[in-house]
Amino acid sequence: MLADDPLGSTREGAPLAAYEAAFEAIDADPRQLLAVLEAADGVVVGTLQLTVIPGLSRGGALRAQIEAVRVHSAYRGRRLGSPFIRWAIDEARRRGCVLVQLTTDKSRVDAHRFYRRLGFVDSHVGMKLSLQG
Repeated sequence: MLADDPLGSTREGAPLAAYEAAFEAIDADPRQLLAVLEAADGVVVGTLQLTVIPGLSRGGALRAQIEAVRVHSAYRGRRLGSPFIRWAIDEARRRGCVLVQLTTDKSRVDAHRFYRRLGFVDSHVGMKLSLQG
């Protein structure tokens, strides 16, 4: 699912061992949660990563970062994503977070509409600096 869109197809494709090592590191960290979304027939059709981040701002509050949100292309448009993200928000609240944040690529216009419908606001400008070659 990571490579199942125009952006992912250009940046995914590392050897399987790299993904397995990343999975093991995430799985070993109690501030990380990898979640899957299953269709009624038990097929995994979505994924996301929830990271709890301690911080000094907002009175030392915890915040949650939602990343790597994917829904299999064959299952998009079936209204599976909204309950999945709401579940992640509830899980962040359960873990004591006071804020949930995420980033989405500027080109993902449909994703922007989706997140706005869920109550997210584009309140900040995100910036990245690649450290590869």
